[in-house]
Amino acid sequence: MEGRDLELGELLAAAEAAPPGESVDVVAHDLQKRFGAERVSFLFVDLIGQRLVRLDAAGGEADETVQSLDLQGSVYDGVLKSQRQLVEEDGQGGQCVITPVTNRGDCIGVLEVTLQCVDDVVLRQIRDAAHALAYIIVTDRRFTDLYHLGRRTTKTSLAAEIQHQLLPSAPCCEAEQFTLAAGLVPADDIGGDTYDYSLDRDTLHLSITDAMGHDTNSALLATLLVGALRRSRRSGCDALKQARHAHQAMLDHSRGLATGQLLCVDLDTGRVDLVNAGHPRPLLLRDDTVAEVELAVNLPFGVAAPSPYRLQELHLRPGDRLVLLTDGMQERGAAAVDLASLIHDTRTLHPREAVRSLTAAVLAACHGSLRDDATVLILDWHSNRCRPAETGQAPHQ
Repeated sequence: MEGRDLELGELLAAAEAAPPGESVDVVAHDLQKRFGAERVSFLFVDLIGQRLVRLDAAGGEADETVQSLDLQGSVYDGVLKSQRQLVEEDGQGGQCVITPVTNRGDCIGVLEVTLQCVDDVVLRQIRDAAHALAYIIVTDRRFTDLYHLGRRTTKTSLAAEIQHQLLPSAPCCEAEQFTLAAGLVPADDIGGDTYDYSLDRDTLHLSITDAMGHDTNSALLATLLVGALRRSRRSGCDALKQARHAHQAMLDHSRGLATGQLLCVDLDTGRVDLVNAGHPRPLLLRDDTVAEVELAVNLPFGVAAPSPYRLQELHLRPGDRLVLLTDGMQERGAAAVDLASLIHDTRTLHPREAVRSLTAAVLAACHGSLRDDATVLILDWHSNRCRPAETGQAPHQ
């Protein structure tokens, strides 16, 4: 099949000229022009991770009554998990191509394109279009509620709405040295848990926190805490100074308390500087064995204490998997889940899928009704960078 190569500059220019809610239309028009695509859809996962929401390009012949469909066990679920393109017959003499739309490890959704016939060139260019669509959506969703609205397939509490604005826009991130992913349940009714990360030139900053309470007040408390942490982090503070600033903010502006762990990971060495403020200890999968990381525990943020926060060290090795969690993952009902065994059993999964397995197991053990929020963040450490100046060797050409 003939078709000119994807002109990324043209596509991005067209996307910028279109309204932010018409990202799919821009890509669909390009695919229709080059390959005669008959139907183009973008499907993305809802807030609680159980359903897919379909967004068809304008002018398509889709059934407008179909708004969402079950994710579990679907072909789309397989594509999201494997991150591989799938081609199947559409039942009407054509072929359906389903391609992951992913940005730096963040699974934004899938692009579904129906054509009469495909070849390797077409498949490659559809992958290129899906990659471009990921960047377009990341940009455009800053200006429209379309994607936020579509993810709400259940009623979302005010506390949950506040909480989700505190979280990073991407729950997964991939880099040369690491892969991380996080998730929390129940996603539509959370009220105290947060996770956060930021990648600098030489440091990965991580935090996981649990504000006291389970309602809107806890969400507001979490807002204060995350705001204080980000302010100090963006001022260049290390984990210890971040902890002190957050603690002081809690004392000055609230009567609540929160537990948390703050980590600064050196991307060159794998050394982790860590502060533990009354939080459950992390679990470390190393050499096929899961063990709790032995840490001294300071009092939670917001509790006046005579002793200062303590900075501790952990050294990651290539192949390590570090699991941070909140106490909701260990509450009474969830105690039936052997977290260490489950972490071991999911060791070959991408952190994104391991997070899904862990939170799903806790939800199932609690029969879908958690008394507390449950959050998990998984960090896979791949390598310690070694700078040429440190080795005395010239860089590889």
